[in-house]
Amino acid sequence: MVSTRDNNQDASNRLLASVDWFTVLLYVILVIYGAISIYAATTTSSSQVSMFDFDTYSGKQFVWIGLSFVIGFSLLLIDRRLYEAYAYPIYAIMIIILIATAFFSPNIKGSHSWLKFGAVSLQPAEFAKTATALALAKLFSTYGFQLRGWRTYIVPVGIILFPVLCIILENETGSALVYFSLIFVLYREGMSGFVLFALLCAVTYFVLVLKFAGTLIMGIPMGTFIVLTCVMVVIVIMLLIYCRSLILGRNVALGYIACALLTWILSLMGIHINGYVFFFTVIPLSLIYLLIGMFHDDLNKVLTTVIFAVVSIIFMFSANFAFNHALKPHQQNRINIALGIEEDLKGKGYNVNQSKIAIGSGGLTGKGFLEGTQTKLNYVPEQHTDFIFCTIGEEQGFVGTSAVLILFLTLILRVIAIAERQHTTFGRVYAYCVASILIFHLTINIGMVIGIVPVIGIPLPFFSYGGSSLWGFTILLFILLRIDAVRTEYGTW
Repeated sequence: MVSTRDNNQDASNRLLASVDWFTVLLYVILVIYGAISIYAATTTSSSQVSMFDFDTYSGKQFVWIGLSFVIGFSLLLIDRRLYEAYAYPIYAIMIIILIATAFFSPNIKGSHSWLKFGAVSLQPAEFAKTATALALAKLFSTYGFQLRGWRTYIVPVGIILFPVLCIILENETGSALVYFSLIFVLYREGMSGFVLFALLCAVTYFVLVLKFAGTLIMGIPMGTFIVLTCVMVVIVIMLLIYCRSLILGRNVALGYIACALLTWILSLMGIHINGYVFFFTVIPLSLIYLLIGMFHDDLNKVLTTVIFAVVSIIFMFSANFAFNHALKPHQQNRINIALGIEEDLKGKGYNVNQSKIAIGSGGLTGKGFLEGTQTKLNYVPEQHTDFIFCTIGEEQGFVGTSAVLILFLTLILRVIAIAERQHTTFGRVYAYCVASILIFHLTINIGMVIGIVPVIGIPLPFFSYGGSSLWGFTILLFILLRIDAVRTEYGTW
């Protein structure tokens, strides 16, 4: 007769055998690499101490890492069905904690986002990512749920936006932006690619309007001119590809060309037409063609094209207003610096400028471990947290930064592979949530360190100093590994 103890031992052995140990290995390499980088960023040549000294940032990080290992392997022992069964309660509890944090946490550097437990401070926003991912996965695994029609978007979008609003209340905009990466999960689960295209256009229009606002062409700001031109081109492309109307698309294009030629000929005759007059002549012409197309093509698609054009133009003219009135002065400064509109090398742009100097000075192979001058002289603020990547660039050069990127790329591709081999919707959606969050953090953090995106306080996963970030990503990843471990019940991959 087989004892209960033997059955439990067999179950544990099967679980350990089915865990994706390659992903665990990548995780261990990243967190150890991160702790070593923190040591390099915070230790000077004149006062070198042990990497494991608990009074140093690296020593504290190793403590966080040790506790992370305990948390990670504890999560592997929990029945994966509990994650699905308690997804909504976990999400609700995290929302309550986020709201409580916004109103009852102390003010730290202008933000109410940390809860203090004696000598330990934790940031609930880091753990809310896992709760949101679980809630989304639970929703999509509900029997019969699919993204069909705008009403079906209300609940998933609400699940994403609730923590965003709570974190904005905490005055932590950077952390709130991370949750918008989950829109890629909605796309994977059936959302129209047109939504992603529209969002990409919105970001592009916003950047162009701000970047070229100071230069005039045809009597209007160059940014507005470029965006209006882009809108026209997009309309023609949508008519040709999206609406599949070759005749209509060609006629609209000819209308644009005819108006442009007329404007040019009149300018040669000494009659100069203001740019706004030109475009507001072209736009009605475009709308006429579109209205005609409603009787010859797919009505819904033509209407979508009309709405896209109108909303694009409204968005374009409201971009400056939103920038000047919706964003705070320090956010405006960061965007202006990232776009090259301002150069405040000793003020708001100091961090980014020093970071770029540090990375550039590393060259191909770097200056060597603990030999980075920018790092050792503390020229780069927050170099052990949000700007940890510049330490790697200075000391290890292109080779070191490439190694880090390859490690992250391998991890992300592995997570996507795990997502695609899931036999349940819950597992697939949760895995894509993990991948989306990792991609967003990696892209934005490195982007702000090299100066191509505004500085918004996004940590580099597993590298930036801090227990909340490390624990948050550990929980996010190891819950995925536990969910994936049951794949052997359905067959190996």
